[in-house]
Amino acid sequence: MRLAGHSFESARASSLAITLLMALLALNRPELKDTPFVPAVPPLLRDLNSAKDIFAAIRQHPAGILLHHPYDSFTPVLDFIEAAAIDPDVLAIKQTLYRVGRNAPVVRSLMEAQRNGKQVAVLVELKARFDEESNIGWARALEAEGVHVVYGLVGLKTHSKITLVVRREPGGLRRYLHLATGNYNAVTAGIYTDMGLFTCDPEMAEDATELFNTLTGYSTQRNYRSLLVAPGTMRERVEALIDREVEHARVGRGGRMIFKMNSLVDDRLIRALYRASQAGAQIDLIVRGICCLRPGIPGVSENIRVISILGRFLEHSRIYYFENAGEPEVYLGSADLMPRNLDRRVEILFPVKDAEIRDYLRDAVLEVELYRNNVQAHVLQPDGSYARRHPAPEEKAIESQAWLLAHPSMNGRGARFTQ
Repeated sequence: MRLAGHSFESARASSLAITLLMALLALNRPELKDTPFVPAVPPLLRDLNSAKDIFAAIRQHPAGILLHHPYDSFTPVLDFIEAAAIDPDVLAIKQTLYRVGRNAPVVRSLMEAQRNGKQVAVLVELKARFDEESNIGWARALEAEGVHVVYGLVGLKTHSKITLVVRREPGGLRRYLHLATGNYNAVTAGIYTDMGLFTCDPEMAEDATELFNTLTGYSTQRNYRSLLVAPGTMRERVEALIDREVEHARVGRGGRMIFKMNSLVDDRLIRALYRASQAGAQIDLIVRGICCLRPGIPGVSENIRVISILGRFLEHSRIYYFENAGEPEVYLGSADLMPRNLDRRVEILFPVKDAEIRDYLRDAVLEVELYRNNVQAHVLQPDGSYARRHPAPEEKAIESQAWLLAHPSMNGRGARFTQ
């Protein structure tokens, strides 16, 4: 009997092989393993005296506090949700959950918040592949505590990563956000590269409120102020931002884009990138997985370069950088440029409004990953094959992930690459 092209015997053999591989990993041979590391905590979030201090830190930097995992610790994210659960001034917590894993401190904090009398609303995605059973269990546990659990919009997966906290303060209600490229999963946060942003920006907070109203069935919002939301305007907005770079290139103002994502599949946006290349815009792409665009084809894509990074950590963050003639716009978020993300999922791309964080993403993260990485980078060729980049004899070997481990983000104010 066959299932999806494989026999049950071969499936069982594959499972056995994975079990044996994990047994090898468990061997006490530290000289064969990666050196352990301790994730950094940005100074703004270090040595907080009480749970409430995290809200004060976000208020002092309303445009954003950046975390770059796993180089930066995931602990501040867990602390943020726990602080919201126990702070008597917090009135409501709303969150989307896609993959939280079997040991989920985030979920336990949400249940604690409900017991403390907060209004807690959680969207649990039951169709998260490989996590269906775990998510069903957590949804039942949350419902048993009285949490308002919703399961998304009909026909759409909810893949966005967002937490909204409503807090009563002397000047009135204030909304705090955590938005991210990765899941609220403390385990994968240590092995996936992802980015998160704390902010209390009023426009983004208003957008988040309206998004949750849509997810919980109270409205049908389509247009947002700061966030790019799919399905809706994300596709059109990303294409418009690409076309703006085309116009900059045509009139001699440069034209420059750097995108990092898991997969590039969408035909319409690939064609938009080809148009940009033909207009003279310079385009660099970091695509970890499937890339249906062919770079370096004369007359079509000679101004496009594509690399894939394979290393200790799984590259999972999405960064969309538009030079915009010297006034850069940068978006982070959960969405790849794929039809499923743009048309059949609830996704968010959120703007980085702090200029120093934007510069850090360009001059540190993207700089070392794209241009300095001569060990982990695999360069996509015009024929669809990949060639591994090697250091020249006179060059120092540089692994982007090792460099980022050694240079914490410092809330987007860390070291730029100068070597």
